[in-house]
Amino acid sequence: MPTKEYLTTVGLEIHAELKTKTKMFCDCLNDVSEAHPNVNICPICTGQPGTLPTVNKKAVEHILRVGLALGGKLAGTSKFDRKNYFYPDLPKGYQISQYDEPFVAGGELEGVKITRIHLEEDAGSLSHEKDKSGNDITLVDYNRAGRPLMELVTEPGITTPEQAVNFAAELQRILRYLDASDADMEHGQMRVEANISVREVGAAKLGTKVEVKNLNSFRVVSDAIKYEVKRQIELLEKGEKIVQETRGWDENKNKTVSQRLKEEAHDYRYFPEPDIPLLFLPDSGFDMDKLKLELPELPQAKLKRFMREYGLSDASARLIVADKQMAEYYENALSELATEEGGKTQEARALLFNYFTSDFWGLLKEHEISIKDTKVSAENFADLIVLIATGKLSSRAAKDILEKMIDSGSDPREIMSQENLGQISDKETLRVVAFGILQVNPKALEDYKKGKIVSLQFLVGKAMGQLKGRANPVVLQDIFRDLMK
Repeated sequence: MPTKEYLTTVGLEIHAELKTKTKMFCDCLNDVSEAHPNVNICPICTGQPGTLPTVNKKAVEHILRVGLALGGKLAGTSKFDRKNYFYPDLPKGYQISQYDEPFVAGGELEGVKITRIHLEEDAGSLSHEKDKSGNDITLVDYNRAGRPLMELVTEPGITTPEQAVNFAAELQRILRYLDASDADMEHGQMRVEANISVREVGAAKLGTKVEVKNLNSFRVVSDAIKYEVKRQIELLEKGEKIVQETRGWDENKNKTVSQRLKEEAHDYRYFPEPDIPLLFLPDSGFDMDKLKLELPELPQAKLKRFMREYGLSDASARLIVADKQMAEYYENALSELATEEGGKTQEARALLFNYFTSDFWGLLKEHEISIKDTKVSAENFADLIVLIATGKLSSRAAKDILEKMIDSGSDPREIMSQENLGQISDKETLRVVAFGILQVNPKALEDYKKGKIVSLQFLVGKAMGQLKGRANPVVLQDIFRDLMK
């Protein structure tokens, strides 16, 4: 246990690959799904002598929209700079980035202040393998080199791993809502770096910061911060100094490992990019008012509205709002539900939520279908809920029909009719079945008379099995109780 109290301070740097048709400074495809190496490359993105970059307007628009969504101040004038360093996956020997005049300054998210948001080009990617002789080799793929990359830098105002994860997760949602980036951490489309320091309580200055790079999941972000805080406190407790350095996360050992001493800004020898002129945004075709008007409803606003308008709890609303397309589908289905007889009740809305977040989501995941590609229309999904709510379809049959809807996109009433899956609620029909069940299960009848209520469920189950799940269980229970008197 530490002998002193310490404060944790964390600042985040988050990179996100932007969704554009082409790369940042050339016409090569920005195709994240391309599996063949070095296909989407050209003399510009591979840094051949005599080539000139041209700015991707869509990428700049994405940055400006993100800035507006986060309450940042948009630059009237901005420029690109050269950030000079050598690495095998950086074909130019420098990176076109932004230094002192970013597109966005300031802003706030999840109570954390943002320093800046700027635009740059991504580097290539390296893969470490063995050749046929067993020698270690490193291969370079330049497909990623030159893709438009957003970098967001926060103030050092984060104090816990949970706060860091909440910030990154909310930013991911916003990027997806804006359709600026898929921000898929598993595929490297969003990478988090954490600048972490600790200091004794009461100390005026922040402690020496250590940067942990390329954290590729929210769990890893949390684990890396926890580990690094513990490591730094242990060093201070032993009277040792913390070295300002860059560290990486070792997934196998669950620890940070030293990579290199931390560079300062002057180490990169920034200077204005000579091949790209100064950008005066209003004269470059960027309509700031139009961009602001075109912003969609953002996750936090949608969360509050769903709670207010649809009576969802905070947890339920967060579950729906986490994915923009899911939220839109859910809202469309609710709208359709309200137009149908039997769909206007709170019970029907609750039924829709339960089927949507359990059976429907489960089937989409099982079949590896995204909500935007599903054949099940919001209207047909709402119609399925109405059939259940009005007692025309049993819960068991509804699940079978939903699976058929996933495969074919057919109307639920059509499937119910073709497959003869409609719920049986006719009392005379059910009474005949129940009487027959009692005839062959006299022990269950005796047990029920002795007060064993579970026998009732046993008998109902037998009847449901005989009718292939089509019987109305509520009506069936009433009939069994009446017969067993």
